[in-house]
Formats: sequence, structure tokens, C-alpha cells
Amino acid sequence: MRILTIEENVELGKIISSKVSEENYQHDLAENMGDAKYYLDIRNYDLVLLGWTKEQKNILDFISTIKTNAYKTSVIVLSDFEDKDSEIKALKAGADDYIRKPIDFDIMLVRMEAKLRFGVSNIIEIDELIINPEEEKIIYQGVEIELKGKPFEVLTHLAMNKDQIVSKEQLLDAIWEEPELVTPNVIEVAINQIRQKMDKPLGITTIETVRRRGYRFCFPKEIS
Repeated sequence: MRILTIEENVELGKIISSKVSEENYQHDLAENMGDAKYYLDIRNYDLVLLGWTKEQKNILDFISTIKTNAYKTSVIVLSDFEDKDSEIKALKAGADDYIRKPIDFDIMLVRMEAKLRFGVSNIIEIDELIINPEEEKIIYQGVEIELKGKPFEVLTHLAMNKDQIVSKEQLLDAIWEEPELVTPNVIEVAINQIRQKMDKPLGITTIETVRRRGYRFCFPKEIS
């Protein structure tokens, strides 16, 4: 599970980051809206913890944008506001939950767990192909395919961004926790594993290479 925290209060953001990481979630921290938009453009998140301060504007629009672009992503607002109207506005904008500051971190973690457990399923179903990110499982025509680790994550990320060209750099940022420590060649290795262990045996094509730009999920595309 991958979590994004958006919190302009630097010290609070660090505390939230520590609490979330202790629960073994993959986690990114954005200290401003610019960084938040960058992360949301390159990665798929299961949940967003969105800090709302009294100085911030357009938060309601930002919640709506997140839910429009990634409707499976849960949003929990962490708010400075104490009034009921702000909570109502946030929930109407698409937020899944609303927690007032100062934050009770035990309550926050329990609510996160509930949203991740009961949120919209991340299972991808395209024709007879089923990709289940939560169980790291692929099923095609009723048969389970043995594809694990980074190749599975690459396939899943491309499938979640179906018909979009995704560059090597975007894949590295989205999947590897420390992308600066690996080379783009690991993407080629992962793609080759997908083609050798899945596409070739099944007689299908799931990923096409777009020269000098990256890769695109293209299933269904039967090999003639």
C-alpha cells in the first residue's frame, strides 16, 4: 500500500511520515501543493492524507481533482478547522474521512486501515486478464500466472495507466523507493521478464515499446 501525505507544517509532516512508515506502508511526503501534484502525476496512491490549514485555498477543488483523476484513491483530510461546515464541504468535495487537528495518531492509523481495507478495490479486469495488486496475483483465462516482484509492479503500474505512454524515469519514480540508486536498465529487465514469463507462453502482448518515449500497456492485442 502506498500513502501520500500532503502537509505544509514541516514538523507535523515529519511526525506523520514516521508514524505511517512504522506501519510498513510505502510513503511519500509533500510539503507543498506543487510537490503533491508532482507525486500524484507519477505514482498511484491507495490513500492521501491531505493537510488543510486556514491559509490554504482551493483545497476543495484539489480534493475533487484527486477523486476525478484517481477515483480509487481514498482521501483523508487533516484539518485545522473546528467548524462543522468545513467538514461537510470537504466530504461533499469527495473526501472519504475528516480528522481535526491536533491529530490523535492512533485514531488516524485506525481510520487509514479502515479506508484501505474497505476502500474501492484496486483489482484490474480487462477481458480475461485479472491483475490483483493486493495479492500480487495475475489470472488469465482462469489460470494463475507466476509473475512477482518488480516485473509485477511494472505491469500493474502500466495497466493502471492504460493507453498512456510511461517513461522509464516515471516507472522508476513510481515503483522504486530510491530510484536514484538504480539504473534505467532495471526497467528493461522487468519488461523482458513480463514478456518471457507471461506474454510469450500465453500468446498475448501486454506491453509495447514506444521508441525513445517509454512503454504502454496495450492488452488486449493478440499475436497474429
